[in-house]
Amino acid sequence: MSSHRHDHTDDSCGHSHSPVKHSHAPASFGSAFAIGIALNLGFVILEAVYGVFAHSLALVADAGHNMGDVLGLLLAWGATFLARTAPTERLTYGLRSSSILAALFNAIFLLITVGAIAWEAIRRFGDPTVVEARTVIWVSAVGILINTVTALLFMSGRKKDLNIRAAFMHMAADAGVSLGVVVGGFLIIATGWLWIDPVISLAISAVITWGTWGLLRDSVNLALHAVPQGIELGEVRQYLSGLPHVTEVHDLHIWPMSTTETALTAHLVRDVDDCDCSLLDQAARDLHRKFEIQHATLQFETLDHHCHLAPEEKV
Repeated sequence: MSSHRHDHTDDSCGHSHSPVKHSHAPASFGSAFAIGIALNLGFVILEAVYGVFAHSLALVADAGHNMGDVLGLLLAWGATFLARTAPTERLTYGLRSSSILAALFNAIFLLITVGAIAWEAIRRFGDPTVVEARTVIWVSAVGILINTVTALLFMSGRKKDLNIRAAFMHMAADAGVSLGVVVGGFLIIATGWLWIDPVISLAISAVITWGTWGLLRDSVNLALHAVPQGIELGEVRQYLSGLPHVTEVHDLHIWPMSTTETALTAHLVRDVDDCDCSLLDQAARDLHRKFEIQHATLQFETLDHHCHLAPEEKV
């Protein structure tokens, strides 16, 4: 006896489908993603070209950072399409998990890029290069404008959708990074200290590493089917244990289907032998409402049934 959350209601006792719709990034933000990606990709090219022209490693470093932003926006946008991919006989979840692989690749690529930038910055301490500070200032000022505009595109949806909120926070933070580069340009003009540019490059690399390390950790956890952030296994177990006539919960698993969807399976031992379809349906609804678990599959067992998956060490 099981319950699987879906988009329609089925009155059969074998499966109870909740009518609650899945939650993905709103389609209305498609234009926001397109505009944000176009603006940031254009700025990446601008920064890279003028970074080389002005001999500014800070600009090149920030260009690498902003390329990561473009990939991040593409990932978030792509997730809205991947979530709608129809399942097949071989890919029964569709292509939902490909967003996890994309996040993992993105994190690894960014860390390699940061390593190369940091190495060049350290080398420049021993071999300073003259920096066109004024070029650095105006290019970075463009970055402040672009990142601020992109952040504003996602402001209205940041409280309702985690993907939109992540895009908003990332763009807002990048506006602050560009501001730091502008400040560095003015300091070079005022002091003539060429070491300021590699110092800023290392600072930007540290900021990228800090953010990317979290992305790497989270994407690895998702790839390993770890319980997603924000969901406490103990709280879910406590809720399931409190359902009517449930005496034991075992074989409880919670894992990500994608970067936006979570699934759950569990065996519920009950002291009655009946198929309570309404309880299955209500549990699926509550798991979605309380824990943002969209796909819940619950199996009823009786006290005299000896399940070989009951021991905690069994998977």
